[in-house]
Amino acid sequence: MQNNIFHIIKDPVHGVMQFTTEEDGWIKPFIHSANFQRQRNIKQLGLTDWMFPGAVHTRFNHGLGSCYIASQIVNKLGLNVHDRQLVILACLLHDIGHGPFSHTFEDIFWQNSIKHESWTPMFLTEFTSERFLTNFNKLNPQQKLNQSKINEIQKLIMHQKSDNPLLADIVSSQLDADRLDYLLRDSHFCGVTYGEYDFRWLLHCLTPVKQGDVKRLGITHKGVGVVEQYLMARRLMIRNVYQNGKKHSAEYLLKEFLQHLARDLANQKEFLKLDMENAAVQFLQNVNDFNYEAEQGKKVEKSKDNFIQNNYDLYKKLCDYDILALIRHLANLEHDNSTVMLAKRLQHRVLPKILYVHEKDIKHVGEIIQHFKEKNKKQVRNWQVNLLQLPHLSYAVNKDPILVRDFAGKINYLHDNSMMIGAISDKYESSYLVVIDAQILEQPSVQKLMQELRSEVK
Repeated sequence: MQNNIFHIIKDPVHGVMQFTTEEDGWIKPFIHSANFQRQRNIKQLGLTDWMFPGAVHTRFNHGLGSCYIASQIVNKLGLNVHDRQLVILACLLHDIGHGPFSHTFEDIFWQNSIKHESWTPMFLTEFTSERFLTNFNKLNPQQKLNQSKINEIQKLIMHQKSDNPLLADIVSSQLDADRLDYLLRDSHFCGVTYGEYDFRWLLHCLTPVKQGDVKRLGITHKGVGVVEQYLMARRLMIRNVYQNGKKHSAEYLLKEFLQHLARDLANQKEFLKLDMENAAVQFLQNVNDFNYEAEQGKKVEKSKDNFIQNNYDLYKKLCDYDILALIRHLANLEHDNSTVMLAKRLQHRVLPKILYVHEKDIKHVGEIIQHFKEKNKKQVRNWQVNLLQLPHLSYAVNKDPILVRDFAGKINYLHDNSMMIGAISDKYESSYLVVIDAQILEQPSVQKLMQELRSEVK
């Protein structure tokens, strides 16, 4: 009877998310942990809610949704209990390393050298403590966890070589549970239909396929149409939501604010009047030290590893609200300082003016902006005018292409079965935009710049 009991999580995207009693026993100890609960306070899409007001969903929501989709996939494929447990937990925990405002926070590090995945092993290590494993194993005597299983979960999350490529594909691939959830979830909360696709039919068409000597996640020939729908949904979400110009202009301000604040803290600017014991303040001070070392080009990987080891205890305390508190405090200061100016822009949502640029004009536009900055460096600060490039790739053939089993049982590639997918395969698309601080738009030199740019991009 116990095997027929379902534990329910109500979800606005998937409706009733059902987990068996066994699955519930696996995921609850992790969900109740402080590190997973921290994700309640980290928005999934950074500052996207400034443009799409409903986009206030969190990494916590997405983790649960990915876990649910993983459970649907492993049960559909008929995997054994050991493999089911690994995949479900890996999908639950795959984003546990994210910092405040998700991907935007990664931009504060030199050349984006520290990603959210860089922190994941540190978070997973906490789940190997004797206390956690003892409590987990009391609840799950039939399927206990140990250090070896946590290591396997880490491999699945970190794209490391796995002994079971089929499991790795469910966790991280071009058809993984992560993407299958975030497209539907982000589309729903943004109030758009770009990310919608027929999940139930796609699930029905998933199948293990043989590639060489190993099993991989693929689709039957009946799934080609729905995977076309899914990949085009991803492309439309990238173009219309993830790379929305206003969104990126807002996150550009946030990145500049954090980088300027880190430098001001390192230079001990006392007028900032910040609590130097604050975790976010201490972390940003250390970020500046790391960036300085990395810029010198000396043992970058070693510096990166040391930074992660030494700053994990600070990092795991951070969420969106810590950064918002700094912005609010600094926005109330009166000082002609870039950090304070940026805080005021963010606090009052004063977004930059945006001019879109054609790819053919990008080189000349870059030269115009550089000349403008050199000529007006006393009147205009470097961050107040900039050129942003936003590249994206809808479907990568060279990175684990999706496999299709045709009606005769032969295995081939999706792009060979679909004219649509073949047309977008390995083709980078980029958006280019000039951002100009709204507070300098009335300056004659800026007016002249905008006229010149507009004539250039017609």
